[in-house]
Amino acid sequence: MPPRADQQRRATLTSVAQAAGVSVPTVSKVVNGRVDVAPETRERVERLLVEHGYVARGPGGRQAVPQPRVLDLTFDELRNPNNLEIARGVTEEAQLTGIDVVVSTVPDDPLGAHWARRVVASGRHGLVLVTSQLSAQQQRHLTRAAMPLVLIDPVNVPADLVPSIGATNFSGGMAATEHLLSLGHRRIGMIGGRPDAVCSQARVAGHFSALATAGIEADPALLRHGFFRFEPAVRAALELLDLPEPPTAVFAASDGQALGVVEAARTRGLRVPEDLSVIGFDDALASQYTSPPLTTIRQPFADMGRAAVRSLLRLAAHQPLDSHRVELATSLVVRESTAPLRE
Repeated sequence: MPPRADQQRRATLTSVAQAAGVSVPTVSKVVNGRVDVAPETRERVERLLVEHGYVARGPGGRQAVPQPRVLDLTFDELRNPNNLEIARGVTEEAQLTGIDVVVSTVPDDPLGAHWARRVVASGRHGLVLVTSQLSAQQQRHLTRAAMPLVLIDPVNVPADLVPSIGATNFSGGMAATEHLLSLGHRRIGMIGGRPDAVCSQARVAGHFSALATAGIEADPALLRHGFFRFEPAVRAALELLDLPEPPTAVFAASDGQALGVVEAARTRGLRVPEDLSVIGFDDALASQYTSPPLTTIRQPFADMGRAAVRSLLRLAAHQPLDSHRVELATSLVVRESTAPLRE
């Protein structure tokens, strides 16, 4: 439950210090971001600052000048090129309403409790969390502090009341395989991403649904996982290409993995698309500049970022959302890495 207005007016460093069992200077260090405080003490003080609704005071006891509204855009990592497009959408939408954006990553914390408390204590206007796994403990800390939260493409299925923005991964997976089927391919390899990621599961399910609709029995030997990484995808593709009956086409659940398939084909002396058709998923910025340019399924990453900010602002204003689960449409982008099956 968020602190009442009268709590916010009364809370002082002294009252927080008394509740935490520490000195006022120690609380002041935490408020000012000093690092010379024991981690367990810092966590306790940060939690109590939030619970007491502490409001910083300026000279003469006046309330400090309010800081600009700031939202925290947090990624699981910054190496993924798709995150740049998400960040573009978030910052463009945020600028329209005068909100600043701070970009960060989720630290390597198994429970994430300390990170969640730090976000709450920072006084952010809200949090957009991208391709990360939100633990139950993280969610409790954020919910207790009434922190507006929107997930983009979460790894796990979020709780019912946590809004999420994603793409139509199932129909995108279907579209990718249907494209290969339309070119005459029947033995189609599939390289999924992380087996535990809901987006990867949906793309794989879409692939198998397209095969079933075409009356083709799925061969378990043609399924591998590349964990959304280039090197594992190379290894997975080599396994497929070394089968007694190798595929004539491969659908990779990300563009990075698709490039791994192209590299594996080169290693085995195969040409793309003459000997092997390859389709990816994402339409990453570099996919049109690869050799050959990559056929792929486009995800509207910038639009996902914009939608997340709009949902976050409605939550902050205590306005209802039209839906807690938003999926934006994917689309097929045909380039030069797929071709009709050679007889």
